[in-house]
Amino acid sequence: MEKFRIHWLGSKGRLKDLFALMKEVPAEERKNFGLVLNTVKQEAESKFEILQRQLENSTGKSSEQIDLTMPGVPLELGSRHPVSIVRKKINDIFSAIGYTIAEGNEIEDDRHNFTALNFPPDHPARDMQDTFFVTEDKQWLLRTHTSTVQVRVMDHQPPPIRVICPGRVYRNETISARSHCFFHQVEGLYIDKNVSFADLKQTLLYFAQEFFGKDTRIRLRPSYFPFTEPSAELDVTCFICGGKGCPVCKGSGWVEILGCGMVDPQVLENCGIDSEIYTGFAFGMGIERIAMLKYQIKDIRILFENDVRFLRQFEGAG
Repeated sequence: MEKFRIHWLGSKGRLKDLFALMKEVPAEERKNFGLVLNTVKQEAESKFEILQRQLENSTGKSSEQIDLTMPGVPLELGSRHPVSIVRKKINDIFSAIGYTIAEGNEIEDDRHNFTALNFPPDHPARDMQDTFFVTEDKQWLLRTHTSTVQVRVMDHQPPPIRVICPGRVYRNETISARSHCFFHQVEGLYIDKNVSFADLKQTLLYFAQEFFGKDTRIRLRPSYFPFTEPSAELDVTCFICGGKGCPVCKGSGWVEILGCGMVDPQVLENCGIDSEIYTGFAFGMGIERIAMLKYQIKDIRILFENDVRFLRQFEGAG
């Protein structure tokens, strides 16, 4: 009603504009023009008054009576989310061997997200991650990985450093059964004197056997990440079929779970750590991917739909 009144009868309404045109109408037509405008104005005012009376006469009460003595509809209780279950278990495994948990900002600057991690401007590796920028100059963004937390730890804490960095990250990707525009990661970092690739391998073997079972075996395949050298992908024996071959592992007997490698010396130098004295390794995994593999969830989107029927399946898990 108020929009109707403002449009037709307001001080800047349509009728006000039409009355202003009176001086442009030829003298012999002004009388008829004025009569028409006055008629329209009266009809608009009448229409508004009728609607106003109808509103005032309305009781605003529903014809349906509510029985206040009836019991209310109870809220359904869910359960712990599979992502939370997996994240807690990963945290517990690494906490048991001396890793502390570090968290950081979800909105980050270019240095912490890219430059300090060997992503110089215009480097092709930046295209590996489609980014949500929050400023036009692309200096601030939603973090694409939790490696930003590792950089902040290295900036402010002298070695030895042993941390894991769980948190939510964002990628400008099309949402599908296998990918989402936001998800969760856990990344780990260990820096000290004389840290070797053998230390990395033994740490990841310990994690795999604690998480997937004592009979789990691992294998490392060469890969590439700008911030580690050498870099590798870690596979574990399929925990569904025991390595015999099934749809989950696509018949190979192996399932990829994370990326890892020795921290590039330049990354250490970028964060003020002497690469001649210290070495280190880093690793990172997607929590949703681990959860989907562990619980055989085929569509990542279901993890974010808050469906109580889905969550109820995880009662007592973890």
